[in-house]
Order: sequence, then C-alpha cells, then structure tokens
Amino acid sequence: MDKLLREIVLENSDHIVKKWLTEIDRKKADNYTVSISEELFESTNREFVNVIFSSVEKEGMLEDLHKFSERLIHLGWPLSYLTEGMQAFRRVTMNFILERSEEVDSQQFTEILEGVDQWIDPIVNFLVNEYSGNWENTVSIQRMALQELSAPLIPVMEGITIMPLVGTIDTERAKLIMENLLDGVIKHNAEVVLMDITGVPVVDTMVAHHIIQAAEAVRLIGASCILVGIRPEIAQTIVNLGIDLSNFPTKSSLQKGFRSALEITGRRVVNVGEEDDVENILDSLGKE
Repeated sequence: MDKLLREIVLENSDHIVKKWLTEIDRKKADNYTVSISEELFESTNREFVNVIFSSVEKEGMLEDLHKFSERLIHLGWPLSYLTEGMQAFRRVTMNFILERSEEVDSQQFTEILEGVDQWIDPIVNFLVNEYSGNWENTVSIQRMALQELSAPLIPVMEGITIMPLVGTIDTERAKLIMENLLDGVIKHNAEVVLMDITGVPVVDTMVAHHIIQAAEAVRLIGASCILVGIRPEIAQTIVNLGIDLSNFPTKSSLQKGFRSALEITGRRVVNVGEEDDVENILDSLGKE
C-alpha cells in the first residue's frame, strides 16, 4: 500500500472500524452467520478488523492473518465471511478517503483505487489459498478413509472371511478390492471368502468382469471365493448379458453362503434340541 494511504488508514482507524463493523453487522441477518451467537460474532469481527490493521501496520505481513484464518477454518467458519469482510473493508476505506478529498480527478481516483487494491487483493488471495489448501487436505483424508471402508475384509471364523461391498464398483475401486482381497486372504489365512454384493445397485459386464478376476486371483493363492447376495434382478441381468459364472459358486444370501463356507472348511451348522440337551446333562450326571 502507498505510504500516504497507509497513514490515512491508520490515523483514522477508529472511524473506519466503526463503519466496517456497522456494514458487517447489517449483513449478519442475510447470510451464513445468522446461527452464530451475537457475542461470538462481535468478538470475531473485532479480532478480524484488528488483524486487518495489523497487516497494514506491518506493510503486508500476513502472519497474524494466517493464525486467524487457520483458527476460523478449524471452527468451521465459511470462507465467504472473510472475503466479504475484506470487500466491505475495501468499500469503507475507499469511501472514507474519497469523502475527505476535496477534489479528486480521474487520475487520483485511479491511483487511490490501485493503492487499495494492491493491499486488499493479496490478502483475499491468501485467504482463498488457505481455505482451498485446507479443503484439499480434508478431501484427501476423507478419500483415504472411504477407500479403507470401501472394500473391507472381515474375518468371521477361522478360515472364513467376508467382504461386504456397497455402492458402485468402478475400475479404481475394483483395483482396491483386488488388493484388499489378496492381502486379507494371506493375512487371515482364509480358506473361503464370501463376497457379498447385496449393496451393489448394478452388476453390468464390467462389474462382473472385475468380480470374476478377483475370484480367480483368490483361487490362485489357494482359497475359494463365493459370491453371495445375488438378488433376482441381478440374476436376470447377468443372464441377459450372457455373463458366465459357472466356475464361480454363487448364493442368493449371506446365510446360505456362510453354510457353504462351513462345509468347505469341514464344518456344519447343527441344531441342538432342548430335549437332547437335557438327556446329555442326565447322562453326564449318571456317569459321575
């Protein structure tokens, strides 16, 4: 900022702050801050304008602004609060300077406008970059978390694991399914993997191809893969598309698939009746 303009702003800071706070308060009812308490809103506005003047005094140093914006980001305040606050400060400052200029020709007006813009614009750009950097980081973290949850392999019994799939399966996710499947089979020493597609809305040629590839990969490392959760509409689609799943065991429900997995691992579900329990107890007592 031009030295003269900086002196004018700093010398009349009280008047400029008062006008700025009035304008910001007038906008409160029309925007995002309506749900924020009056006390918090006022204290944040005061801190914001102090940070702005700190930047003026330090001739563009943004350290205080960085700390302030970082705190607002963590508190969930929107970017529009900061950008609109800076634009309001631009208008208030321009109006104040022009009101106190007896005669301002076009050249002087242009110089004043450029001087204020050269000071305000870098601050606005800095705030946008701060927020966008934070958003990118948040999106990256969320993407990693979703990837971890998108293809989990869950051990349910010794030798038996389940991979529940929910949502659409694209090429990138299919690659993740394959990696998690193979790593999980080795890690959990699984003999049977139940791939549950109950939550997959559409099974087309591409999705079926990825599933068949995954099952074949599991077979190559010495385990079996059973596809469960095939709904009637999915079965009809597979038949209409001519997809061959003859080498791939399928079951309509997870329960049926689990029974098959038990049989493959040499186990089975046995219903023990109440009468049998009583007889076994009496026999054991008699032997004693």
